Amino acid sequence: MPSRPLPPELSPPLDFSFRPLRTLEDLSPEGGPSPTLALRLPYTGLSSLWGLHPTLQRLLADPTQLRWLDLSFNCLTAIDPVLTTLGGLQSLHLHGNAIGCLSEVDKLGALRQLHRLTLCGNPLEKERGYRRYVLALLPQLSTLDFSAVTQQEHREVAVWEHNQSRPRAQRASE
Repeated sequence: MPSRPLPPELSPPLDFSFRPLRTLEDLSPEGGPSPTLALRLPYTGLSSLWGLHPTLQRLLADPTQLRWLDLSFNCLTAIDPVLTTLGGLQSLHLHGNAIGCLSEVDKLGALRQLHRLTLCGNPLEKERGYRRYVLALLPQLSTLDFSAVTQQEHREVAVWEHNQSRPRAQRASE
């Protein structure tokens, strides 16, 4: 009796860890598109996400269902806007790259399903108010940098946002 394929949520991640890549176009599926919902590309040397969509079309049976993407420990210097087109993404690993500007995180605001995000090990994490800024932008996060987001943090972010929205003169007079 032929075995049934696993449902996508039980399929193992498609793992290309430690494979030196010049571009995403260097990737090719082994045995046809995978039903997986997860793609691992850490330690590949990627400096750009150019060609992500065509690559996902080749690798995944249903690219719109991608839920987990690991791009950690690469050479990315910015958050590519192509990531914002992955509306079903729930977990995004960008730690250990070279993303330097906190405003790059603004691009992730479109990912309303995102619940787990890692950005630690990037120069942007040294910016003052880093964690608070990310949590204000992405209030649905349950973990940031492998650490659970607490209710207390959510309250502090709400107060911080309220204070940021008032005119400076009003804040100074209080």
